[in-house]
Amino acid sequence: MKISMLFPGQGSQFTGMAKDFYEEVPAARLRFEEADKILGRDLSRIIFEGPSEELTATQNTQPALFTVEAVITDFLMSQGAVPQYAAGHSLGEYSALYAAGVIGFEDGLKTVAARGAAMAEAGRQAPGAMAAVMGIDREKTISVLSRVRSGIVVAANENSPEQTVISGEVEAVNEACVLLKEVGAKRTVVLPVSGAFHSPLMRSAADKLQAALVPVVFSTPRCPVITNVTAKAETDPALMKDLLVKQLMSPVKWVDSMITLSALSPDFCAEVGPGTVLKGLTKKCAPSLNVISCDTVENLYSLINQNNQECVR
Repeated sequence: MKISMLFPGQGSQFTGMAKDFYEEVPAARLRFEEADKILGRDLSRIIFEGPSEELTATQNTQPALFTVEAVITDFLMSQGAVPQYAAGHSLGEYSALYAAGVIGFEDGLKTVAARGAAMAEAGRQAPGAMAAVMGIDREKTISVLSRVRSGIVVAANENSPEQTVISGEVEAVNEACVLLKEVGAKRTVVLPVSGAFHSPLMRSAADKLQAALVPVVFSTPRCPVITNVTAKAETDPALMKDLLVKQLMSPVKWVDSMITLSALSPDFCAEVGPGTVLKGLTKKCAPSLNVISCDTVENLYSLINQNNQECVR
């Protein structure tokens, strides 16, 4: 079974995610226990029991999502799923690299934990904000941002043709929201995040991440990974490592990434992780892509059975 794997990022998490894998799949239980051991804390309890405030803290969310997505990836691959291409939204890019065989689980988890801690610290040192802007195209959004005078604000996540997340200093984000509504934005929603991710305010976090990545070995991928920074299908391990550092201060080019994937004509795509956020965004970016949710054991068995039936025909 050949599939392209898509991995959601921070914001898709919820308390209790992937608990069915822990309860029903022995290998998944071992993986969760391994994560707890590697980090030296009870990450599994936070994932399954919360409270929500603890799970949504950046330093917890990032290793939690990476672990959950690795568990689902392991299950898919144990059932014969072979990734044709992989892509992840922000944090999800680390899961894409894991699925592609570029990084191992322990290295990936430690790196993601360091990334989350560094981003949380950067948010405390340089307080910022993020807001989702809807109903206006990204080119117009970027043009309006150039008019903001109260501080730094940039386009952070280019999620769909009519949804862009902006990021920067609090006053600048607020000013941008006012200006964007004046030129036709339908809605602007300030997001509950602890910092101005994918903006220049993450410089200190990028420096710490770069140091954390030095000892990590990046292997030749088993499939191309479409990266957030270039929106291209990359295969060079050294470039992939460099792009992870740049990603912290660069926009997530999800629209262009999905256009790139669509041009490669994959058989179908699996959203490997909690929820269906990427399924909705991808439909708006590249309608020809068929995205199937893979967030529960039941969904995965249904997908596998469907594939087996098609192979028999």
